[in-house]
Amino acid sequence: MVAGPQPGAAGPVESRPVSTLVCASCGAKNRIRPSERGAPHCGKCGAALPWLVSATDDTFEVESRAAVAVLVDLWAPWCGPCRFVAPILEALAREYAGRLKIVKVNVDENPRLAQALDARRIPTLVVLRDGRTVDRIVGALPKPDLVARLLPYLLKRAS
Repeated sequence: MVAGPQPGAAGPVESRPVSTLVCASCGAKNRIRPSERGAPHCGKCGAALPWLVSATDDTFEVESRAAVAVLVDLWAPWCGPCRFVAPILEALAREYAGRLKIVKVNVDENPRLAQALDARRIPTLVVLRDGRTVDRIVGALPKPDLVARLLPYLLKRAS
């Protein structure tokens, strides 16, 4: 489900990372570049796409900018609580398609970013709205508790 950045052609717009998002409605694969406006929709059926991408030290800045709430998941593959949270985040990406972008960051592979986001323990979830940190969740929460924390940031729909 998580789509990582793929190399693009040369040039300012083409060099931005490209993610492949699969439509939950029709199964079509959509190539999406990060956007500060709106949220991605399926090119085939028009449904809002579950927006779940991976970012690195190099791509985080562009991936973290979005008109919708951004939930940054700072995780590691060896972390049991991180593995508990991962399917919950995938479900939230589907349920709140068009209102939430999830950006996954492997802290082992991206130490500068982990340090910049103050990820002393994992999982650490950082909620960004308009580029600013508005909430921070340290540790694994069950889905209902995580939804309760995120709901205030999901009420505004992107244009």
